[in-house]
Amino acid sequence: MGVLFPIAARLRRYCDREANRGDWSVNIAIFSAKRYDREFLNAANGSLHKLRFFEPHLNEETVGLATGFEAVCVFVNDHVDAAVIAKLRSLGVRLIALRCAGYNNVDLSAATKHGITVVRVPSYSPYAVAEHTIALMLALNRKVHRAYNRVREGNFALDGLVGFDMHGKTVGVIGTGQIGTVVAQILTGFGCPTLAFDPFPNPICRALGVRYVELNELLGQSDIISLHCPLTPENKYIINDAAIARMKDGVMLINTSRGVLLDTVAIINGLKSGKIGALGLDVYEEEEEIFFEDRSGLILSDDVFARLLTFPNVIITGHQAFFTREALLNIAATTIDNITKFENNQPLEKLAG
Repeated sequence: MGVLFPIAARLRRYCDREANRGDWSVNIAIFSAKRYDREFLNAANGSLHKLRFFEPHLNEETVGLATGFEAVCVFVNDHVDAAVIAKLRSLGVRLIALRCAGYNNVDLSAATKHGITVVRVPSYSPYAVAEHTIALMLALNRKVHRAYNRVREGNFALDGLVGFDMHGKTVGVIGTGQIGTVVAQILTGFGCPTLAFDPFPNPICRALGVRYVELNELLGQSDIISLHCPLTPENKYIINDAAIARMKDGVMLINTSRGVLLDTVAIINGLKSGKIGALGLDVYEEEEEIFFEDRSGLILSDDVFARLLTFPNVIITGHQAFFTREALLNIAATTIDNITKFENNQPLEKLAG
């Protein structure tokens, strides 16, 4: 599963290096910046590089903010398409540093064409996302969200709150990279027979007793299905009407991976019919216009998302599965490390360039 770098040691290493760093500081524009981005990136950076934080997403309208910067640091909802990349190159940008693992929002071919290096944070904390996944399973199963609201209103009735023992239930894990593997480890501890679908079977999962099967078999045999795969052109809408039709009646479906893995209209139809008995989402295919902002005083214009919120057997969190202190420290430290290695022409894992 990989070994996460010791957080404190990495941060000390950056501070110690400051005294001898020379003149290789990079000027970096950080887009989609929140308060926690400032906190953790500043802590990891010390005074190694010049950081400038911008709240807007990076897109064709905001790319001009990158004027005078050698690098941009972006997140999951920034649009780094061919047009944006061409403009970045004309502004002198040489590096795109993703502070996340996913990179489907970046046109890597365009980056290579324009000689811009793209780096990411391939591993920050698989435990953060995996544990959030299990939290969604448990909350949905034991109706924790409904019980919480009842008790606050003085209603202590148990009718409608019955759940099931996780022990003995078959769980299907789609994607067994680092996160999917940790999910499988936790499920094994619960006593859940675990099936997996992945073009590249993981020996760690096999050692746990996870059985690799074809997707259709996983869909048909699983009581709970959890998605942990990157988004590719081949698996867009991997969960669609046909896939849902193959599932057990009342199946629990969890997605903490990428929103576009699910056809949301098909999911709503599955919820309405009872085919899907519970749904836990930390991602949504149109989340860019919704997540990461306080919209409590606004009218929700996304009718599909609004429909999801009407179901009592649905829990949605706003792309927070990664959001632990350990993960944020690792994201910040790896991001700064990538920038430093790039500037010093040291080896680094590149997506493009």
